[in-house]
Amino acid sequence: MAANNNIYDCYRPPAQEFVRGEGPYLYTKEGDKYLDFIAGIAVAGFGHAHPKLVEALTSQAANLWHLSNMFKNPGQAELAKRYCDQLEWADKIFFTNSGAEAVECAMKTARRYQYDSGHPERVDIITFSGAFHGRTMSTVTAGGNPKYMEGFGPAIPGFINLEFGDHEALKAAISDTTAAILVEPVQGEGGLRPLPPECLRGLRAMCDEHGLMLIYDEVQCGAGRTGKLFAHQWVEGGHPDIMAAAKGMGGGYPLGACIASAEAAQYMVPGTHGSTYGGGPMAMAVGHAALDLMEEDGFMENVIQVSNFLKQQFEGLKDEFPDMIEELRGKGLLMGLKLKVPNVDVRMKAMEHGLLVGTAGDNVLRMAPPLIITEDHVREAIEALRKALTDVKNKA
Repeated sequence: MAANNNIYDCYRPPAQEFVRGEGPYLYTKEGDKYLDFIAGIAVAGFGHAHPKLVEALTSQAANLWHLSNMFKNPGQAELAKRYCDQLEWADKIFFTNSGAEAVECAMKTARRYQYDSGHPERVDIITFSGAFHGRTMSTVTAGGNPKYMEGFGPAIPGFINLEFGDHEALKAAISDTTAAILVEPVQGEGGLRPLPPECLRGLRAMCDEHGLMLIYDEVQCGAGRTGKLFAHQWVEGGHPDIMAAAKGMGGGYPLGACIASAEAAQYMVPGTHGSTYGGGPMAMAVGHAALDLMEEDGFMENVIQVSNFLKQQFEGLKDEFPDMIEELRGKGLLMGLKLKVPNVDVRMKAMEHGLLVGTAGDNVLRMAPPLIITEDHVREAIEALRKALTDVKNKA
């Protein structure tokens, strides 16, 4: 497919052009149907064109589109309260348009806390290999992936990137200049690696001991994707001080949030941060509708049930293709397969069989389907994957 010369050549989309979506399916202009098991990279948690989200957006569009945060935005206070009520540690929210903006706000909140608490020297944020925190200069630096930094000048100071899972290195890295630890409870781009519960509790204890802020990046693993509203809620005693969220919060509409305790956010006062679009009326309307859906009876139970079924089916595929599948990865409906063959090859073959999946680091085939899928959708996906793996195997 020829590139559009008026658009940055940052992406390599396939030839298919999708013009319509319904539930977990996407349709091309030719009418071809695809089962969407990547959902805009964990964004379309309620599938495509969900009637409740459509109604919320169109109703709001007929009344008020934008104000900026010079004025009170309808729905902000109410949505903030709803999320804080779900998180016993949370008291304050700053709404954003994206995950990267939410992470930026989280890092600023942590550093400002240390500054106004009498520790201006505490600026360093500890992060871990395999992380992905966004595409801005500071979030790319935080992620620590050299490939994403190449050609963009020097790394921004104030970040210490450690090897994922190296506990001794983490202990050694904490110093008088450390402000916070930033981590994903389930790494997405890094290969769908969940942090064990004892690690989250250990990080909490370490931050308490040294006076550090614990920041979670739940941009990808939050909004119901693991069967809880947020992934860290599976772990008692492992809560953060600050958390970045986005993606599924808006069900496809740009919406993110930096969520913090009252202590952590106390110094984020007028003049310290801002956003033109963040928390606008349209985003708030859809955000309320999305949370309504996640709070419906049986919704999270369905995520857990279907994710367990998907895991079982993946186990079957692993037994069927032991020379191609190394292990299962992920949690809830953020799941994938670490492969022994190129993950891109399997992804492209899956598309030929009507299934859309993604890839992640460490040669992982990534799946983040809509949270509304059923076991029948899983069976359909597994059959397409079986055909894709067979194609790649025969080609080899």
